[in-house]
Amino acid sequence: MIRKARKDDLQKILAIYNDAILQTTAVYNYQPETILEREKWYNQKLESGYPIFVCERSGEIAGFATYGAFRDWPAYQYTIEHSIYTDVNHRQKGVATNLLQAIIEYATNENYKTIIAGIDATNKGSIRLHQKFNFTHTGTMKNVGYKFERWLDLAFYQYMIDQSQVGKVQEACE
Repeated sequence: MIRKARKDDLQKILAIYNDAILQTTAVYNYQPETILEREKWYNQKLESGYPIFVCERSGEIAGFATYGAFRDWPAYQYTIEHSIYTDVNHRQKGVATNLLQAIIEYATNENYKTIIAGIDATNKGSIRLHQKFNFTHTGTMKNVGYKFERWLDLAFYQYMIDQSQVGKVQEACE
């Protein structure tokens, strides 16, 4: 089930995010976050009107997704950048697919035009997922991150929203 996140989901969201920081190159950060930092993030998302979705499987949070401003300048107001994180025990089980579908549908109904994905270039699973949804590769920035004692390339993918799909958000997302 995909639903909007609640404050009581933050411990699990934090655990998923911190695992991504410590074990993967999905986040170009080194230090795990605290619950206070996640609470601030959650409140900022709500205040800005950006959704946070969770995928719940058998009563457990299996992953989460959100989006926010691509850049803060007014001309970018119709472009967003999204993030999806999946619990290590729920990867390769359709969780990210369901979350990305929710992001696309919600963003469509919010009248956005473009969704951007910044993906570590070695993250083949995430790249395949985005290609499945017709995101197109728009470029790769070489050696922009450094983690796990190696240089990282950041690939950008772009999805152009079809405004004819407005109004087709699944009720589970509301």
